[in-house]
Amino acid sequence: MPKYSLIIPTYNESNYLPRLLDSVDEARACYRGEGDTIEVIVADNNSRDDTVKIARDRGCKVVHVAKRCIASVRNGGASAAEGVVLCFVDADMRIHPQTFNAIDRSIELGNAVAGATGITLERMSIGITLTYAIMLTVAWMTKIDTGVVFCRKSDFEAIGGYNESMNFGEDVRFLLEIRELGRGRGLELTRLSGAQALASTRKWDQFGEWHFLVMMAEIFRKGGRKADQNSEFVDRYWYGDQREP
Repeated sequence: MPKYSLIIPTYNESNYLPRLLDSVDEARACYRGEGDTIEVIVADNNSRDDTVKIARDRGCKVVHVAKRCIASVRNGGASAAEGVVLCFVDADMRIHPQTFNAIDRSIELGNAVAGATGITLERMSIGITLTYAIMLTVAWMTKIDTGVVFCRKSDFEAIGGYNESMNFGEDVRFLLEIRELGRGRGLELTRLSGAQALASTRKWDQFGEWHFLVMMAEIFRKGGRKADQNSEFVDRYWYGDQREP
């Protein structure tokens, strides 16, 4: 049985998936445990490019998820996972060589219900730097972070996975819910150090250097956490990108 299941949600990710899988191979090679205890699952959301072929050629387990909802795609990958620990990473990231060693250390300490590696960004600008500073401040205050997000499969199932009624913000809701689960056991969320994933800046490339601040203002204007999950704005920002083949 694998110890880790790394789940990658994809939709037309042929430009990014190969470099992510290269970084996974490097992390496997650096892992102090057995490399074959790490399975890689590509949960594909009806890609029309070479994403599925790339995944299969690289030895990944491929799961097809029809519903156009990122929470459903993450859950679809988790449903096929055999690992004791689930790890989730976006296809446009590259994981750190020490990712699995860092997660191992966190699990061995026994005081975390879930956690994340955090990220660094592949380029910086004034707008991106300000955005990143805000993100780091929030992550430091709440321990809710991104990058490679991990938890035990049993805990993932205990809270029902990602909320499929949400088209955005499902990742934050998931960590809030699993943090609450952990509190009952004296466990907490953890932010790992020294194993940040490298994240692309394609959203900034597409929407502009200051788009994140504008996006957050728009979400709060439309109701914050209760904002419409099915608005034109949500569809355009999270599901209407430029990855069409």
